[in-house]
Amino acid sequence: MRMMFKVFAKKLFGSRYERIGKTLLTYLILFWGLRIAGFQIQIRPFILYLMVGTFTAGGMWQALSSRDMAENMKNMFMLPFGRRHMIFAYVSALGSYTLLVRTGALLAVMFAVSPCDGLKIAGCILCACNAAIMSAGVYSWGKYRGAGAVWAGDFIILLFWTCESRAFLPIVVGNMLAGTAALCVADAYSFFNIKEQSRRHQKARHRYSVWRYLLRYLMDHKNYLVNTVAMWGVACILPVLFGNMDHVFVLPVGFAILSLNTPICILLSCDPALEQAVRSLPGQKKTFCIPYCLFIFLVNMAADAIYLLSWRLLVGEVTPLHVFTAVLFALQSAVASVALEWFYPVRGWKIESDLWHCPRKYVVPAVMMLISGISGSASWAVYALGVFLAAECAALYVKCCK
Repeated sequence: MRMMFKVFAKKLFGSRYERIGKTLLTYLILFWGLRIAGFQIQIRPFILYLMVGTFTAGGMWQALSSRDMAENMKNMFMLPFGRRHMIFAYVSALGSYTLLVRTGALLAVMFAVSPCDGLKIAGCILCACNAAIMSAGVYSWGKYRGAGAVWAGDFIILLFWTCESRAFLPIVVGNMLAGTAALCVADAYSFFNIKEQSRRHQKARHRYSVWRYLLRYLMDHKNYLVNTVAMWGVACILPVLFGNMDHVFVLPVGFAILSLNTPICILLSCDPALEQAVRSLPGQKKTFCIPYCLFIFLVNMAADAIYLLSWRLLVGEVTPLHVFTAVLFALQSAVASVALEWFYPVRGWKIESDLWHCPRKYVVPAVMMLISGISGSASWAVYALGVFLAAECAALYVKCCK
């Protein structure tokens, strides 16, 4: 089991576990920076434990769904292995990665801005470990994973009633033991999530289509679609939050926020084989980048349309200038995202979850936020943005044609 754990751990943390030291140093700087700033808030224990648990569960589920890790696991299946040894080595490695790289950042922020005693710190750590074990146990159930929602709901209710009592820590430990028992009877092959595609289900195509590839990719990665639907939900809520503010200023801010659709904007980085083919074959730069840009534009425009419709129903009138601004922001974020993917792709990642949390994802929304501040101050800035965008699209098209 120890050797199996090392194989998975070195894949996640590096051959010499160098990522652990870098991550801990980053979180230490983050913790002391927030602590020195003196910003303090009170967080109820239930909210604290719920945040840690749900965040860890989401990160663990992403790690378990990683196809890159499944490919690594496929190589392990070629060797003789003990079922329980394989499961606990795999879950321990992914759990350590999730707790350190993902949950560690949240804990550093919460412990810096909210005073916590030893009981709260122990509760947070136990809730994080419990969420990782529960996620792995539910993931191993395969087609019966829906029962995991009932398990998680019951635990959240129990957490709400006992989070401030002495019975809280024993209950969390007992739930962890239940998750461990579920892993003891699990099948190691239930964690192998690569779907074998049968050729008989694919029709022969005589012409290529980037659009067909993008749609198939999204249908094969349902979590990307879930993220897009979540952005549509945010688009419905933003008018409620911005309704009492200056409409001229906050409307472009909503367009900038809705450009934060990370999975859609990293399709080239998360598929190294596609990137190699696009960069090596002649004429693929123009053939891929232009449809990809239009695809991101349509996704952004769908969210902006829902935002404008919600604004019209909840706040007030939507003018043609607002629609024109939405089109400009959707197209500008699409062009910037494709340019960033082409000239500065994300490399060196371990699993797909690293791409979702890469700091580079904030570059385009941050730039769009600055542009929204400028365009919200004067209407002429919107038309200036349109002229700048037209010039930028022309320059990108020329580069793609070379």
